[in-house]
Amino acid sequence: MNILALSGNVKRPSRTASLVKVAADRLRQRVGGHVQCIELVDAAPVLFRALRADQLDTEGRAVIAAVEGADIIIAGSPVYRASYSGALKHLFDLVDHRALTGKRVVLAATGGTPLHGLMLEHQLRPLFGFFNALTVPTSIYALEADFTDHELRNPAVLERVDRAVEEVSEITPALDIGAIAASAKHSGLAA
Repeated sequence: MNILALSGNVKRPSRTASLVKVAADRLRQRVGGHVQCIELVDAAPVLFRALRADQLDTEGRAVIAAVEGADIIIAGSPVYRASYSGALKHLFDLVDHRALTGKRVVLAATGGTPLHGLMLEHQLRPLFGFFNALTVPTSIYALEADFTDHELRNPAVLERVDRAVEEVSEITPALDIGAIAASAKHSGLAA
């Protein structure tokens, strides 16, 4: 199970990256698998070398491959001008329109006012709808006041994280490590 913690932050430290990592870690504990983190503060300069997917270099193709190859995506962005970050938009402009069909997605965002929370429903959820991804009903929105030193502390937001994790786990089979090991041993892949 490949879980991608994708954060549209363009600066560091980032409350958005912290929120996305908390959700990904809790999901990994629930369903197993491996978490890969991509923060656009690092990846955006690589991706902005290309305006189209066919212009991506090796490093850029690796970022897009991680997105397209994820089983579950925790997608987060700071709210910027009532939408998700332009860096996140550019990343998804480079993703193949068929690559996320059926993938499970948890939506997350951070902002400065409760009024920006609807960005998740009016901007981010339609983006993943275009890709035919399965977004879980509960989205996670956190304000600056919900963090202390960029660490999520608000119990109500953590409860939403747990609810979203539960929803995605209900549509995701948990990894059975024993069955995987037995299968590898049976097929001669185990050392």
